[in-house]
Amino acid sequence: MGEVNGGDEGIRRRGCSCTKSDFLPEESFRSWGNYGRALKETPMRLKDRVLTRSMDHTELVEVKARSQHEMKKTLNWWDLMWFGIGAVIGAGIFVLTGLEAKEHAGPAVVLSYVVSGISALLSVFCYTEFAVEIPVAGGSFAYLRVELGDFMAFIAAGNILLEYVIGGAAVARAWTSYFATLCNHKPNDFRIVVHSFSPDYRNLDPIAVVVIAAICVLAVLSTKGSSRFNYVASIIHVVVILFIIIAGLIKADTKNYTPFTPFGTRGIFQASAVLFFAYVGFDAVSTMAEETKNPARDIPIGLIGSMVITTVAYCLLAVTLCLMQSYKTIDEDAPFSVAFEVVGWNWAKYVVAAGALKGMTTVLLVGAVGQARYLTHIARTHMLPPWLAHVNEKTGTPVNATIVMLVATAVIGFFTSLGILSNLLSISTLFIFMLVAVALLVRRYYVSGVTTQANRIKLVVLILLILGSSIATATYWATSDGWVGYVITVPIWLIATAGIWLFVPHAREPKLWGVPLVPWLPSLSIAINIFLLGSIDKASFARFGVWTLIILVYYFFIGLHASYDTAKGSSNGEEGKNAEEGGVRGNIAF
Repeated sequence: MGEVNGGDEGIRRRGCSCTKSDFLPEESFRSWGNYGRALKETPMRLKDRVLTRSMDHTELVEVKARSQHEMKKTLNWWDLMWFGIGAVIGAGIFVLTGLEAKEHAGPAVVLSYVVSGISALLSVFCYTEFAVEIPVAGGSFAYLRVELGDFMAFIAAGNILLEYVIGGAAVARAWTSYFATLCNHKPNDFRIVVHSFSPDYRNLDPIAVVVIAAICVLAVLSTKGSSRFNYVASIIHVVVILFIIIAGLIKADTKNYTPFTPFGTRGIFQASAVLFFAYVGFDAVSTMAEETKNPARDIPIGLIGSMVITTVAYCLLAVTLCLMQSYKTIDEDAPFSVAFEVVGWNWAKYVVAAGALKGMTTVLLVGAVGQARYLTHIARTHMLPPWLAHVNEKTGTPVNATIVMLVATAVIGFFTSLGILSNLLSISTLFIFMLVAVALLVRRYYVSGVTTQANRIKLVVLILLILGSSIATATYWATSDGWVGYVITVPIWLIATAGIWLFVPHAREPKLWGVPLVPWLPSLSIAINIFLLGSIDKASFARFGVWTLIILVYYFFIGLHASYDTAKGSSNGEEGKNAEEGGVRGNIAF
């Protein structure tokens, strides 16, 4: 125990050095003999990490203290709302709208945005309650660690990091496409083609790497400075969006809206699953809760306000694009710029391209700020090397985490095509949002020492029924064109949700701000997120499976032992003292 605490002291002592103790200071890694004994104890340690839960106080005080210096509380609801708009409105709307309208939805792409917008808004509600109650930089990782335990939190953490790296890479590549348009070139003109590579990886993008490097510098220097840059850029961006809608509708032709659903209902939902990518980013705002002056007031206004504005803007932009040009001829790389070129307004394409670049720059900036804070909090638990948890004393920002995440983003963005990135990103995001909704149900209906054994069993069974019926509905949608299956799966979901509502009493009420209509709203969030997962292609699930396998291998050989040692040596075993409560909740989670 003393040695583990010594590891934490090492964090305070060493700053930005790069020795073995910066990365693996725990007792299990002090010698090969220690490591061998740790591997032999893997089953016992895994059971402990699966069943043990963190506590709100642990995340808010003890874990946060491992970063040496506190992040500066400089943000209010205005900053958060513009961070939300800046984080979300970017490559999704400016690139994927054209791609999905052309290949999957046609003019009905507006309905795809409505479906994915509803799903995102439900997730925003769930995130908001957690962010107000547990305002730390860890975002959904911290929320899941408190409610579903260390192991589920780590699986989510791996996918959160994947989400941010892929999202940043996708936006950086889209930035290059619109920059080429602005310079009067075709979208791929500034990429280097290597014909010996696979088609999905042969278009090398050096401009994307340069853009990511510039964003890294700004994100490292100051959070408040990033905020000021973000909302100035976002205001310009909103002006450009209004220009696109007004100017585009002037050149509208209603004939382009026929047929409205050329690919049918299945195409609408298939596009919706991919377009969920366009709403990714708001979770980055929840990671800024630690730097918010008044979380109870500022987070709900900032998160929900930005999501409502974004959804309305997306729907109007989708309608405008499909009225300007037939869905069959929409350009996949820079749809809005090319649409203005097609209707004879060549000058307008430069305004659109400049606006798109502004939007994508703010998305990259907010993503860089958010992903670094996720990584920082994960490293505070020692699931990843604690060197990444260091917060710079002068800037008040997590410098190491920011640089590492953006280097990974630059490498992926240099090689990989947008289609692969967007599908894989949607899987990770939908999976995490589903877990956060499950965690909210657990938070409201289960508290150790309050919830009876009978109510605990009821809650476990009913949550499993909600998950099972949602998975069955999504599977049936993906594999069949019939309707009989829904007659079975949908009523099971309704009965299970109603069962929680009627037969399981609330064990905890939110102190400051709470999600309305619990359990209906989080249960619906679970169902929609899983349903959208059923619309994503098999190849993306295969890539998702490979990534999950990689992070599990890392966890069993390194992350598990590092976090186990840290927890056992932490605050005289505070987590250990709560192990019994964690054990009970372990049944809830699984």
